Amino acid sequence: MAAGKTIQSEMLQACRLRKSVILVGMMGAGKTAVGTATARLLGVPFVDSDDEITQAARRSIAEIFERDGEAFFRARESEVLARLLQGNPVILSTGGGAFLNPANRDMIARAGVAVWLRADLDLLWQRVRHKTTRPLLRTADPRAALAQIFAARTPVYALADLVVDAAPDLSVDGMARKVIAALASRPDVLAEDVA
Repeated sequence: MAAGKTIQSEMLQACRLRKSVILVGMMGAGKTAVGTATARLLGVPFVDSDDEITQAARRSIAEIFERDGEAFFRARESEVLARLLQGNPVILSTGGGAFLNPANRDMIARAGVAVWLRADLDLLWQRVRHKTTRPLLRTADPRAALAQIFAARTPVYALADLVVDAAPDLSVDGMARKVIAALASRPDVLAEDVA
């Protein structure tokens, strides 16, 4: 088994990322964790757009929402996304609402490939129910709020170039390998490095 993993890792190191991979999906889908693991396996940088926003603002996302509102946050999100999509290919995790903006989807389509990490509502709820950092879930009934957001966003996430399904028993590394397998179906995104 260890030899198989070594061979797989060596094969991954022989692959070259030709375009940035932008992970989209609901809060709790695993974009940051899976993105970090995918980047490690492919030997490319990982960037989290939410982290970039909070570093620039020197405030948490919840604080930005509270002080400046969601519209202000979304405008900063688009600016950060445009900056992060320049340069060499990376694995980029986006906030759950980033892909909803048609201008952001256009930027992503020009610079890379969108991968929807699709998870069902029960799995998402299990992952986010104890988190206090989700401003959109700060309601009297956070599960109902999550269900409403899920219903509204699912058709937009379905516009992504590739879909990778999450499962409760799938490890982060296993999910990252599923993402890489999906990317390998697109030679314009991930190709064997023959140089």
